[in-house]
Amino acid sequence: MPIKVNLDVVMAQRKIGLTELAKEVDITMANLSILKNNKAKAIRFSTLENICKALNCQPGDILEFVEEQ
Repeated sequence: MPIKVNLDVVMAQRKIGLTELAKEVDITMANLSILKNNKAKAIRFSTLENICKALNCQPGDILEFVEEQ
């Protein structure tokens, strides 16, 4: 998939763990883990907005377009 999720990088930069972020965003740890491990097929804008608020970042910090070779 040409969209790469860099959530783990942003979480590490902000020193926030999966459990803490899941609680703050009100998402299950399983769903957040799927997103973090680049296994998600879609994300709701409301979820992306809540993640960005919690991490004080922009959507472009989390999502990256990577050309397939």
